[in-house]
Amino acid sequence: MEREKFGVAVTQEIVDELDELVEECADLGASRSEIVEAILTAYLQSDVDHVTRVRELIIRRRQGNL
Repeated sequence: MEREKFGVAVTQEIVDELDELVEECADLGASRSEIVEAILTAYLQSDVDHVTRVRELIIRRRQGNL
């Protein structure tokens, strides 16, 4: 499977959460990137309406409810 790199700007809160996950997965040698990819893969392979859900999440995030 081919990989593509792209930059993502996230809040310090998310960075802190990712760093905690990296520490918790130290035995796996998981990086931030691998964890984010795993989360995205699980989400995108789920049986939800991704467009509707992403729109809802963006609106909630902008309103400060997420």
